[in-house]
Amino acid sequence: MGEYEDFLERKAQLGGLHGFEPTTLPEYLFPFQQELVRWAVTKGRGAMFADTGLGKTPMQLVWARNVVEHTGRSVLILTPLAVASQTVREGEKFGIEVKRSHDGKLSGAAIYVANYARLHYFSPDAFSGMVCDESSILKNFDGSTKDSVTRFMRKLPYRLLATATASPNDFIELGTSSEALGYLGHMDMLNRFFVNNKNNSSMRGHYGKRVEWRFKGHAERVFWRWVVSWARAVRKPSDLGFDDDGFMLPELIEREHVVRASRPRNGELFDIPAYTLQEQREERRLTLTERCEMAAKLLDHKSPGVAWSHLNDEADLLERLVPGAKQVSGSQSDDEKEEILRAFAEGELRVLVTKPKMAGFGLNWQHCNHMTFFPSHSFEQYYQGVRRCWRFGQKLPVTVDVVTSGGEQRVMANLQRKAEQADKLFAELVRLMQDELHIERKNIFTKPMEVAGWL
Repeated sequence: MGEYEDFLERKAQLGGLHGFEPTTLPEYLFPFQQELVRWAVTKGRGAMFADTGLGKTPMQLVWARNVVEHTGRSVLILTPLAVASQTVREGEKFGIEVKRSHDGKLSGAAIYVANYARLHYFSPDAFSGMVCDESSILKNFDGSTKDSVTRFMRKLPYRLLATATASPNDFIELGTSSEALGYLGHMDMLNRFFVNNKNNSSMRGHYGKRVEWRFKGHAERVFWRWVVSWARAVRKPSDLGFDDDGFMLPELIEREHVVRASRPRNGELFDIPAYTLQEQREERRLTLTERCEMAAKLLDHKSPGVAWSHLNDEADLLERLVPGAKQVSGSQSDDEKEEILRAFAEGELRVLVTKPKMAGFGLNWQHCNHMTFFPSHSFEQYYQGVRRCWRFGQKLPVTVDVVTSGGEQRVMANLQRKAEQADKLFAELVRLMQDELHIERKNIFTKPMEVAGWL
């Protein structure tokens, strides 16, 4: 390569290799999983945007074991609530010892796992590597927690991010992921590839409104090429050129149930769509009883079920109305929450009532194939909530009963827009990855994407 080509490569800000050749790639990993682990270990600092049910946990564990064996030092895996215990059980299944630490105390070089909220007990000096499981959850934390995770990770030579839903609504998360991995900072990323409608470098405009970023001229392909240099995006094995056998999802049945408010909102003569956030909040409060009663009716059966809620009053009423239900709430201790989630996962509890921001990440509930959902503006919460049950390994069709009201039409329209945007982003990541790696596309999709009927 000539000097000018070298100059262009440096300007492209493509991340180099910071890892090593893996010492172990066990046979229990599927071929596509072995390929992802090989890339992640060799890369040293990377992100796996792998869809739910593709086995991120065993891949993370094998990555961590390689780092421990290579460095002789410990690796820390951070997980959402209750996923730490699940990770320990997964390690036992695959013959990899994973130690749980609640207070930062370590006993020799090993793989340790803890909830995100317990990071402050640990020192980065004790580790050579770190995994952020379900890394997209970081944007749900306050700024100080997210900054602490980023600062902690920056001090480690080996880093891995794993999530199924990277940046469904905007590009900011890709920038924060890059920054945590030691590549471009998120503001550097925005200023390099994007322009905003306020002509400033702030993420927020007047009155706290988010600034709209758009690609600079001819920067879109360069941007995606940069992302692919430090990330791998996989929705199914064929995205990496492997066979999809065993990774076909059962049918997803999405049904919409519209309830009517007992009276119009204040100041209105008729039940019309809610436009402002204040009106939407009022609509949700006004129809709380009707929506919960509909969800309870739908969950009145003997099979396992999940009732997703957003408001405390919704969860409290659902717990009273649904036979055999128990809720996970913010007022409970972490131990109480984990015990309820464990009981549901192991079939001791029939119906779980909880919020997507509490239990929507990382948990495996293939034993359950029915849920009710109150929609919100968050596509990620809906996607992750549905994917707790509708994931590879599920044997039965999964039914999602979306309970909404006549005034929430704009909420549904916004959710549809975000769903389409997320699909476009992930498809572009996969396409660019395949182009960069010269992967033959085994499935050529010519049929337009079909959005769920209730959207």
